[in-house]
Amino acid sequence: MAFNMTSYKFCCFFRLRFKSVVTGPPSDVEEFFDRYSHDGFMSIDQLQEFLVEVQKEEGLTTAKVEDLVTRHLGGIRILNKIKQEGLTLDTFFQFLSAGDNSPLRQEVHQDMSAPLSHYYIYTGHNSYLKGNQLNSNSSEIPIIKALKRGVRVIELDLWPHSRKDKVIVKHGGTMTRPVGLAKCLFSIKEYAFSASNYPVIITLEDHLTPKLRSKVAQMVYWIFGRMLFYPMSGKLEEYPSPKDLMNRILLSTKPPKEYLETEIQAKVRQNEKQDAWGNEISNIKAGHKTDTEVHQHNVLEPSHPPPSDSYNSEDEDARVDDDGIVQEKMGEDAVPEFGKLITIRAGKPKEDLKYALELEEKHARRVSLSEPQLEDIAESHPAVVVSFTKRNILRIYPKGLRVDSSNFNPLIGWNLGAQMVAFNMQGYGRSLWLMQGFFRANGGCGYVKKPDFLLNDSAGDKVFNTSQEQQVKKTLKMKVYMGDGWRFEFRKTHFDICSPPDFSVKVAVKGVQADSTSSQSTETINDCWTPAWNKEFTFPLTVPEVALLRIEVHESDTLQKDDFAGQTCLPVWELKSGIRAVPLYDKRGDPYRHVKLLVMFQFE
Repeated sequence: MAFNMTSYKFCCFFRLRFKSVVTGPPSDVEEFFDRYSHDGFMSIDQLQEFLVEVQKEEGLTTAKVEDLVTRHLGGIRILNKIKQEGLTLDTFFQFLSAGDNSPLRQEVHQDMSAPLSHYYIYTGHNSYLKGNQLNSNSSEIPIIKALKRGVRVIELDLWPHSRKDKVIVKHGGTMTRPVGLAKCLFSIKEYAFSASNYPVIITLEDHLTPKLRSKVAQMVYWIFGRMLFYPMSGKLEEYPSPKDLMNRILLSTKPPKEYLETEIQAKVRQNEKQDAWGNEISNIKAGHKTDTEVHQHNVLEPSHPPPSDSYNSEDEDARVDDDGIVQEKMGEDAVPEFGKLITIRAGKPKEDLKYALELEEKHARRVSLSEPQLEDIAESHPAVVVSFTKRNILRIYPKGLRVDSSNFNPLIGWNLGAQMVAFNMQGYGRSLWLMQGFFRANGGCGYVKKPDFLLNDSAGDKVFNTSQEQQVKKTLKMKVYMGDGWRFEFRKTHFDICSPPDFSVKVAVKGVQADSTSSQSTETINDCWTPAWNKEFTFPLTVPEVALLRIEVHESDTLQKDDFAGQTCLPVWELKSGIRAVPLYDKRGDPYRHVKLLVMFQFE
């Protein structure tokens, strides 16, 4: 342990001097180094042994260990030196503290070939708003920011311009200022796959006339071109998979009334035509079918339509101006009507919620519920919700009273299988931190596979109820060793004008009711930029598959509310064992460049 002297101005005339502690390796790190080293040096082979036995890393070869050393410690020259001399205690400590020693896997590793309804999807609400829900500006900028964070569902509210000749995006019935639809669509096209190659879904709230819907169809069709996916059949019995839809953009909205009427009429005409001819007469020989019958039985609508050019425009070069006017009109017949471009058909239940979710339909669908509606049915009929979300998509949106763009507890929806828990991404707070942390899972691709108990029904009609008492499946043990990086991120008077900061860490688990805990805290380390807590916490978990670990760093203030010093939320089911460098984020969820905690994770 080393010391540095720092001084702070006090009362204009005096200076207070503080002995700043430069914290060394925790005792556990020293013990592991002693156990896996020889004569004060750790070879590559000994490091590999540590990584396998303590860090529980799998599939490690010598080449992979050398690659880890190169990435963690900064280059080939360091690797060559370590191969010759070995790691010292300091370089071993530096290796463990490196940002690449993440507690989460950084790659997509879940099965991505199941239908969309089998995944939680990173979903935004009123994605175009820059601030509150009443009088803030609409812009394409929040959409770009959301896509860069990995959000996969963008919501746009479509309204006619005052002149009724073009389409704008705004929050209806408020004083929010609009943005042109074309700007939003071009931004989605440019940034849709900047953070993830898995599909982007645009949910549309449609307040347009049939003529303006036709204009939207042209804009969507020509702006997105080959990116746009829509099924030739118009309806899907089962949704395609994220893997099938990589680098594709989908539309989800309620089909227009006039389109549904056209569909019904077409179906009636088809039935009348079939009835006029009657059925083919079968051959006398039993079991033998005519050529016509064989053809009819073999032509089946695919439930997983492959992403092919037959579903999309052949021309991506049609120009659309900022007002959404098609400059090179290719002919209205070349563009499918608006209703045919909808892949995920949506609706809001007007009748009894239980009836709406239990209604058996041949084709998959999406239902939207408000936050209060979800709370009601989650309490009265949770099994109905789980059953519905096995094949269909459930979207939950914030109640209208959240005019400040705040959010609700997303776990209410996730625990029952709701795929699209739509959040206001404009603000910050613990609910949004949970959302951001949840979708750090599966490499941050925006799609997280739902647990098997929300997809399977091995016990007949009985489905999992997260409110029922469950046995402990797994126990998470963690030890918060120390934190560092604030001294590089902030000026020395950022937290306290007259002294170094006083940091403490608060941890909690959020999941099903049985697993959710109130915050537990370390002691406060006074006047120190590199605090060492060495505090252990234990969390018994009944449903670890949906549990989130929330970590907050507070700068204590005896006279007023604690200052914010960093936060993160981590999906427990993805946590890697061993000593890990946990990066912290600011209030809005943007990562700090330097601030991190050193934490040990173990599962029993």
